[in-house]
Amino acid sequence: MTGVVEAKLAELGLTLPEVVPPLATYQPAVRSGAYVFTAGQLPMVQGKLPLTGKVGAEVSAEQAKELAATCALNALAAVKSVVGDLDRIARVVKVVGFVASAPDFTAQPGVLNGASELLGAVLGDKGVHARSAVGVAVLPLDAPVEIEIQVELLPS
Repeated sequence: MTGVVEAKLAELGLTLPEVVPPLATYQPAVRSGAYVFTAGQLPMVQGKLPLTGKVGAEVSAEQAKELAATCALNALAAVKSVVGDLDRIARVVKVVGFVASAPDFTAQPGVLNGASELLGAVLGDKGVHARSAVGVAVLPLDAPVEIEIQVELLPS
C-alpha cells in the first residue's frame, strides 16, 4: 500500500530512488529519538553524478537547482530506509546545503531552493524548514551540490 507522501511523489512524476550507498564509513541516515538525520546526499542518479564541477563555472545555477532537488529526493529515500514510511514525517526541521562554487558565485540560496521547493511540493506544510546555504571549494566526487536534512517524526 502506498502512503500519502509516496502518492504525492507519483503525482509529481517522481520515484523514490534506492538509497545511495555510502561513499565512506557512515550511515545514509540515523534516527535519534523523534528525529532522523541524513548524511550529506549527493545528486546521484542510478549510481552516477549527472554533472560535475563548480556552480557558476562548469554547472549553471539552474542545473544546480535541479541537482539540489535530486539530493532532496535522495535524502527522503535515506529517511525512508530508517523509518519505513515517509508518512511518519511530522516536519522537515532543517536543510543544510553545500554548493561547490566558482570563486565569484554568490547565489547559493537560489540553488538550494531546488531542495526546498521539492520538499514543499512533496510534504506541503510539513516540508517548510530552516535552512543554511554554504558555498564550498569542492565536494566529494566533484559534485556540484550536497544536501542533508533533519526530520522530526510523528509519535509512534
